[in-house]
Amino acid sequence: MGAIEKKILTKDYLTKSNLPASDYVVNPYVGCPHACKYCYARFMKRFTGHTEAWGDFIDIKYCNKPINLKKLKGKSLFLSSVTDCYNPYESKYGITRNILEQLVDADCEITISTKSDLVVRDIDILKRLPQLKVALSLNTLDEQFRSDMDKGSTVLQRLKAIEQLHEAGIYTVLFMSPIFPYITEWQKIMETTENIVDEYWFENLNLRGAYKQTILSYIDQRYPNLSNEYSEIYIHKDNAYWADLAKTLHEYCEKAQLNYVNFFYHDELVRQKMNKNS
Repeated sequence: MGAIEKKILTKDYLTKSNLPASDYVVNPYVGCPHACKYCYARFMKRFTGHTEAWGDFIDIKYCNKPINLKKLKGKSLFLSSVTDCYNPYESKYGITRNILEQLVDADCEITISTKSDLVVRDIDILKRLPQLKVALSLNTLDEQFRSDMDKGSTVLQRLKAIEQLHEAGIYTVLFMSPIFPYITEWQKIMETTENIVDEYWFENLNLRGAYKQTILSYIDQRYPNLSNEYSEIYIHKDNAYWADLAKTLHEYCEKAQLNYVNFFYHDELVRQKMNKNS
C-alpha cells in the first residue's frame, strides 16, 4: 500500500454535514490511498498540515467516545465525504467495521459510498442496518481508463461487489461519478447493471484547483480528439453538454422505470445548505 500511516485521536466520529442529502458524516480516515486524480477532497491538506502528495498519507482515526445514537434519531448519516471508508487500510485497522457495529441500533438513514469491493467483507453487519444504501462508484467499463484515474478496486471487482450486495438483499446504488464528458459510457454501464442495481446516482466531473490542469493535460495526451470539447466545458464554462445529458438521462431512466438521483448541481446545493446553516 505504501502510504505514510499515522494514528490520531478524534473527539467524535460524528460531524455535522454540509452535504445537501445528509445531516451527519463520518470520516474514519484522513486522506485516501485511492488517490483519484479528480478528487475534490485534496483541499483537506490545507487544514491537516500534510505535505505528502494526495494518496501518500493516511491518518487512522480512533475515538474513545461511543457514537451518540440519540443524536442520529430520525437523521441521515453518510460514510464518507472526504475519504473512502473502505480504503485498503480498512482491511488492516477495521475502523469502519467498528463504527458500523455501533450503528446497528441507530434509528437513522445510513448511506455508504465507496470505490472498493472490501465493502462485501461487512455484509453480515450491513444486513442488520434496515435503513441502508450502499453506493459503489463506477464511471467506466474501461479498465485502462479506470486505472489511469484511481487506485480503487478494478471495474470487474466493483461489478461483482454490487452483485454480491444486491444478492444479500442490501439496497444497492451505482454512483456514476464523476461522469467524464464523451468518455463515460453511461448507457452501457446501465445496461450492464440494471438487474443488480436498485438506484443510480449521476454526478458530473467538476474541475477546480490544481487537479483541473492535471485532468485537462491527461485529456490532451490520451484523448486529443476531445481537447476542444473539454476546453469548451471547463475553460469557456459552456454547460450545454450537462444540460443535454441531464435531459437524456432523465428520459432514459423514466422510460426504463429506473430509480435515480441527478447530482449535476451538487455544488450549488452545497452552497445553499452552507448559507442556510451560517
